[in-house]
Amino acid sequence: MKLDQRDRRILTLLQEDSRISNADLAEAVGMSPSALWRRVRALEEAGIIERYGAVVNAPAMGLGFQAIVHVHLTRHDPDKLVEFIRAVETSPLVQECYATTGQADYHLRVLAPDLDAYNRFLEDFLFRLPAVASAQTNVVLRTIKRDKPVAP
Repeated sequence: MKLDQRDRRILTLLQEDSRISNADLAEAVGMSPSALWRRVRALEEAGIIERYGAVVNAPAMGLGFQAIVHVHLTRHDPDKLVEFIRAVETSPLVQECYATTGQADYHLRVLAPDLDAYNRFLEDFLFRLPAVASAQTNVVLRTIKRDKPVAP
């Protein structure tokens, strides 16, 4: 799907406030509500809009410890790799996981209530996965930039 200026404006506004009404969004981009609804639907069907959601304040929810974990695998055995990926996908503490180039094989962003909970995550979960050789933790001291909208 080729995006035009209206599509880009729609995407910008939806990323700022996904709860904006169809009528208000239509007015903001200069379209009729029915035409806007069809355009948004097309963006969804094309996979450009993946989902809608809320940005939650993790510390306000009691998740005050955040870390970036650099995971090194012992080997790239396909079965062990699938097991690692499935485990990471199901862990409620792992917010994001990226397979990367460089020294580490995977990078995880982990949220936990505190250091003790994070330590339990390492000992009871991550280090019990057969594919994991080691992990290096970088504790997040302060968030500078997060959840920025994708510039359409």
